[in-house]
Amino acid sequence: MTVTQPTRTSSLPAATLARTVLWAALAVNVLIVWVMFFAAPPSKNGVLAAGKFVGLHAALLIFLQLILVARMPWLDRRIGMDRLTSWHRWVGFTLFWLLVTHAMLIVAGFSVLDKVSPFKTFGALAGVPASLIGMLALLCIVIAVAASIRAARRRVQYETWHAIHLVLYFALALALTHQFLEGTTFRVSALATAYWWALWLFAVGTFLTGRVIMPLWRNHRHQLRVAAVVPESDNTVSVHVTGRRLDEMPALAGQFMIWRFPGFRSWWQVNPFSLSAAPDGRSLRLTAKAVGTGSAGLRNVPVGTRVFAEGPYGAFTALQRTRETTLLIAGGIGVTPIRALLDDPALTGDIVVLYRVHTEADAVLLAEMQAIAAHRGARLHLLTGRTGPGNQPLSPDGLRALVPDITDRDVYVCGPNAMTDAVLASLRTLGVPRRQVHAERFALAS
Repeated sequence: MTVTQPTRTSSLPAATLARTVLWAALAVNVLIVWVMFFAAPPSKNGVLAAGKFVGLHAALLIFLQLILVARMPWLDRRIGMDRLTSWHRWVGFTLFWLLVTHAMLIVAGFSVLDKVSPFKTFGALAGVPASLIGMLALLCIVIAVAASIRAARRRVQYETWHAIHLVLYFALALALTHQFLEGTTFRVSALATAYWWALWLFAVGTFLTGRVIMPLWRNHRHQLRVAAVVPESDNTVSVHVTGRRLDEMPALAGQFMIWRFPGFRSWWQVNPFSLSAAPDGRSLRLTAKAVGTGSAGLRNVPVGTRVFAEGPYGAFTALQRTRETTLLIAGGIGVTPIRALLDDPALTGDIVVLYRVHTEADAVLLAEMQAIAAHRGARLHLLTGRTGPGNQPLSPDGLRALVPDITDRDVYVCGPNAMTDAVLASLRTLGVPRRQVHAERFALAS
């Protein structure tokens, strides 16, 4: 049984529809907060009023942060975890500065009110339980933000960064407590209190459902195990996974899953790997290149090993299509989701594949792709050699020569970041509409 793409019922591109819904919901809630703020009793001075106003917007961004990383299937399939994670990062930095501004304004406001120095005011507020809880929440956020700065991220492993990031859950609990101890705006009426509680319940409930309940339920239901480990080349291996009721798993070609092999590696060691074959309802396959300790060790995973997988995730699917014809561009191990898409029955119409590698020996899964292309009547171009004068197949001129009607196609791109950036630049130069360009990045948190 083949799992096919859901039919898109809206005339809007899937990603545009999802972005519109998300930002419209945020705008509506901002408007509601403004109404609540101006309906509340006036603050004791203008500085305190400004601090409260900033704090309310910071609270809204906390809800948005939870939604962005909740891995809601409706958002994830349309926008993609890589983009949602990028938004989460920038919203996080914005939230940090809003909270710092909120704290400074509150201290300054009480300093003006009590006619004492800001340092004495800070010490006095630290002696008030509600304020102290807010200070501790901000401290936790400062720690997480410091660990997320690019210079720091490059120096720590993903697992270490993730462990530090868990302090934000403690900060979340502190922030909730602080808001309801200090938040007169939330108690201006029974309706305002109910609204704020509803926001918290929705955001936290969505997060727990997407990050905890759904993964546990799916893994209990499907009981995934390693069925075979197949070397594809000297440094690349495919892992075949089977389980129960896989025809009921909503996996789509082009998506990825976050894989754990708890009986073989430590529980906290995870890797995001794309499905390298279109889901058929009987098994799943991931293909990885040995570029780190995690992927290198997959060659030695024993058959029968229990697998814990989160997902499927990602918007790199046929759901994003806007045109009847398609161009698939793969580079290196980025071929895995491209190979799955090539075999996806939902991807109809004329298909062209460009596979960029240094040498033909580096072209993992090439034989499979050639067979699928021949069966489907697709055209596959293997592009080899180092990029330089006389060999720039992914430049604007190179792409136009290979695919003259490129501006009339949906273009899916997956490969190393440098290659992806170069291709996206070429597509912009060629005038390919942005809505027709779909790129997959190899990063959960960057």
